[in-house]
Amino acid sequence: MPTIEVSEETLNKLKEQFKDEFTQVELDSLDDLIGQSWFFRTVTYHLIGKVKKRFGNILVLEQASWVADSGRFTNAIKDGTLNEVEPLGTWNVNMASVTDFGEWKHALPTKQK
Repeated sequence: MPTIEVSEETLNKLKEQFKDEFTQVELDSLDDLIGQSWFFRTVTYHLIGKVKKRFGNILVLEQASWVADSGRFTNAIKDGTLNEVEPLGTWNVNMASVTDFGEWKHALPTKQK
């Protein structure tokens, strides 16, 4: 399938304009997470990041952030609004500690808030 590269800003505008027309990612294995951004909830904390690679049960996230306070969870997922966030750069998450996760369809946080 041919692909094109667009800026994060252009992508966000397209997503806003076309909303539900963007296809959902189908997951059959942990490798299907690679290349996409995800919001992970573990037993004790939350992380956001783009999955770069996997080794065993560990996912390597780039542009990762620790979400200290997501605020209203529906708003965080729907609008990308977070109350408190700490960018980490590259970070690893053990999928054995993840309770649930979902696709993050917004720009990844780059500034501490």
